[in-house]
Amino acid sequence: MAEILLPLLVLCPLAASLVVFLSAGRMGARAIGTVACAGVGISAVVSIVLSVMLLSGPVAGGLQVTLWPWMRVAGLSADIAFTLDRISMVMVLVVTIVGLLIHVYAAGYMRDDPGIARFFGCMTLFVAAMLVLVLASDLLCLFIGWEGVGLCSYLLIGFWYDDPANTAAARKAFYMTRMGDVALLCGLLLLACATGSLRIGSVLASVADGRLPASGVNVAAAFILVGALAKSAQIPFQAWLPDAMAGPTPTSALIHAATMVTAGVYLIARVHDLFAMAAPVMALTAVLGALTLLMGACTALVQSDLKRILAWSTISQLGYMFLALGCGVWQAALFHLMTHAFFKALLFLTAGAVIMRAGHEQDIFRLGGLRRAMPGLTAAFVAGASALAGLPLVTAGFYSKEMILSGVWHVHFGLTREWTLSGHPLWGIALLGAFLTALYIFRCVFIVFCGKAGTRAAGRTSRLMGIPLVCLSVLSLFGGVIEMPDTLPSLHLFSALLDPGTPLSHADEPVWLVLAGALAPLVGLGVAWVLWGRPSPVMREIPGQAGVIRPARTGRGMDVLYDRVFVQPFRLLAWLTRLDIPGHAITGTGRLTRAASAGILGARAGLLDMLAIRATGTARWAGHLPGLFQNGRVRWYAAWIAGGLCAGLAMAVLS
Repeated sequence: MAEILLPLLVLCPLAASLVVFLSAGRMGARAIGTVACAGVGISAVVSIVLSVMLLSGPVAGGLQVTLWPWMRVAGLSADIAFTLDRISMVMVLVVTIVGLLIHVYAAGYMRDDPGIARFFGCMTLFVAAMLVLVLASDLLCLFIGWEGVGLCSYLLIGFWYDDPANTAAARKAFYMTRMGDVALLCGLLLLACATGSLRIGSVLASVADGRLPASGVNVAAAFILVGALAKSAQIPFQAWLPDAMAGPTPTSALIHAATMVTAGVYLIARVHDLFAMAAPVMALTAVLGALTLLMGACTALVQSDLKRILAWSTISQLGYMFLALGCGVWQAALFHLMTHAFFKALLFLTAGAVIMRAGHEQDIFRLGGLRRAMPGLTAAFVAGASALAGLPLVTAGFYSKEMILSGVWHVHFGLTREWTLSGHPLWGIALLGAFLTALYIFRCVFIVFCGKAGTRAAGRTSRLMGIPLVCLSVLSLFGGVIEMPDTLPSLHLFSALLDPGTPLSHADEPVWLVLAGALAPLVGLGVAWVLWGRPSPVMREIPGQAGVIRPARTGRGMDVLYDRVFVQPFRLLAWLTRLDIPGHAITGTGRLTRAASAGILGARAGLLDMLAIRATGTARWAGHLPGLFQNGRVRWYAAWIAGGLCAGLAMAVLS
């Protein structure tokens, strides 16, 4: 049964993509949306059936199928094979179920767009590529899905390619993620050379057996980390994700919630045994995650574009996941990935509906008082904002974020035998990030939905767009109760689901630790109310002209840095290449050599000609000399004979 259902997970959205692409212009918008939703919907049903089969089987078992052998080269083998275990099961359910809700919403959102066939073709292909990445048994097969989601993100970010800004954003995302892909490929090649295989189970077994030296493990983990950082828009690769808001809103929801940016988190969780053997890389992962979550929250606090606020929020929340991965609590990272998919999809889809009804206005300071015109959308956005902020007990985000905070507090990094690093400073950064998260997201809520009316709302949100919002609101509020801290009614279903042998539990956790995690978002909410929520708010807008605020709001700070460090040197190199200075130098050298050769040949030819003339004259003169004696005159001959005879006689006498 699994041999049929596992390939079907990928084939359904892939077939829908092919049908939509090939029938472009011959199907109506409704039919295109139906085909796309059906493809992803069947995949979601199959994922639920396979999850039931997996959970009803052996605890340590998994469902595997090898479709065909790919290559056999010099002892290295690679297969196109799929594996569904407990880690990949969570991701498959998130990708298919959240992806289905986004597709249903998009069917209503994009119904009047002339490029709807191209849009849904890319969206379903996006889901198929992500499923290949998640299900791959082999790291090389995983790399195919990895590149597939990169390609689809490029196509969807630049979907409205008539605007040069959109195509520039697509290229920026493509280039920055490609840098990480090169590093990831280097890591895979290193593992292949060291272990002779890229099958995930074989690679992890080789690492556990000590077949790789510590330096090799650290280098391979570092390469993989760079690839994950670029794909998940973490420091120093975070600049591409805010600009990716150029695409349609359903694209943003799919990228942020269920596909592209979560791939880096999944990859590290997938090979967490490899990272566990590389303590310096683990510490680096945690530090970069902490810095990213703080930087993303601070930047979101000064944004004025609604979608860019959510984009920087995603960067910050992914920072929490990388912090958890670096601290070794990969279960908490995946739990937050799941709850984040719920509330971030809800926030983006609700924002898209608000923007559509507000005449495509995205500046939060031009909106206002929308709770009266959009009560349903207001409730959905508040539910998502509450989950993002992690309001205690009533939201899924509280439980997943609390799981991360608890894991970070208890971790100690054994960098060397003499030096260990406590997780307490990182916990403090994460707690500050929780406060800032509540502050910036409720700043957005109070400015957009409360206060004086701004842009006038028009129309109504269709039922097709409303149903996914209701489903995601329920998941955002109640989807986290499957994992609770020990200070509350102890429940660890999620961690036990991922790793039945060692469920994540901290029985000795102090109560104040949970209280601190619960109070931080409440304090952030209260400060946001004082600054922006009251009828006469203390602060309507952070001054946008301040020298510190302006770069943070526009995101130009990192762009300028990258432009100076990377772009300008390459442009100089391209300019030099266009001028072809090396080519001109080579051509000039050739011409000089040719001229010198011609001169040498000319001089040699002149010398030889002169020598030939002289030799000819000498030969001619030598030829004339015998003629002086042989002139045909008998008297001269008799005289020469007599003279010679006399000379001979004289010599005889004298001798």
